[in-house]
Amino acid sequence: MTVLVTGGAGFIGSALVRALVADGERVVTVDKLTYAGNMDNLAPVLPRDNHVFIRADICDRAAMATALCEHRPSAVYHLAAESHVDRTIDTPAVCIATNVVGTAVLLEAASDYWRGLDADGRARFRFVQVSTDEVYGELGPTGRFTADSRYRPSSPYSASKASADHLARAWHRTFGLPVVVSNCSNNYGPYQFPEKLIPLMVLNGLAGKPLPVYGRGLNIRDWLYVEDHVSALRRIVAKGRVGETYLVGARAEARNIDIVTAICALLDERQPDGAPHARLITFVNDRPGHDARYAIDPGKIESDLGWRPRHELGAGLAGTVDWYIANRDWCRRAGEIYRQERLGCPPEAA
Repeated sequence: MTVLVTGGAGFIGSALVRALVADGERVVTVDKLTYAGNMDNLAPVLPRDNHVFIRADICDRAAMATALCEHRPSAVYHLAAESHVDRTIDTPAVCIATNVVGTAVLLEAASDYWRGLDADGRARFRFVQVSTDEVYGELGPTGRFTADSRYRPSSPYSASKASADHLARAWHRTFGLPVVVSNCSNNYGPYQFPEKLIPLMVLNGLAGKPLPVYGRGLNIRDWLYVEDHVSALRRIVAKGRVGETYLVGARAEARNIDIVTAICALLDERQPDGAPHARLITFVNDRPGHDARYAIDPGKIESDLGWRPRHELGAGLAGTVDWYIANRDWCRRAGEIYRQERLGCPPEAA
């Protein structure tokens, strides 16, 4: 089986690519290689005969058509996106161009390709729109998002992903493209770009730098280890029903401040010379429009597809910290692109 993964040099995309290639599937990785697209993430698979890398922009219609027609995938995992909320606050037009326009271009190319397949090929083909829980907006202190939750995006990022989800469903309804949508909770794990909360805290803590926490750190997120997300996406392609939406989460809610203090405790054990790392915690002005709480109900994917997460938050967090400590060269190269500067803070919110 050949599959095509957009955004395959990014954090989640590369984890998916590495898993698929390791299991012998033929994988075509498409990535524009913007700041977060990192070829180091693909180092384990680049020598493999069952992996092809294409540097291309999903907004390039001809390039997408060529990639599909030349490599004949049975599935497209669409993960290419501008995904950092703070960065999309600074440059919303860039986010919209990739996440909305790029998705529409890819859907057009995939539809043309799918229509040209024989009957068996059309029946097997899947287009997975990989999205986020942020499209649902802000939860109160109770409840969880389900596939029936109303879309109420708060940021340019979540609004662009909501738009992409609607486009994917429209291509299914109007053109018959066999689309499945997935919405996941906050991912973490190895190879995550250091602008995100967990790697930023780990790397700043290792360097003895301040650990910036928005507001009072009371925002709650539902954490999902990236390898568990990958297994869910693969299960969706193998068993998911066309036209359905599956929410992927691990029932692992935690306040941001609790994640940061847990990282500090792990660093204290591993680098006692820098202890206590909690002294580095610095509360900073909150992000504009910062949603208070997200939480996912993964009951549908558990009952319908038999998927379960394997990683408990504490163990996954410890393994993630250990990975960053053991991979200082990767961290150094990523740090040459991102220097831990504050993003997403307009002057009026400073």
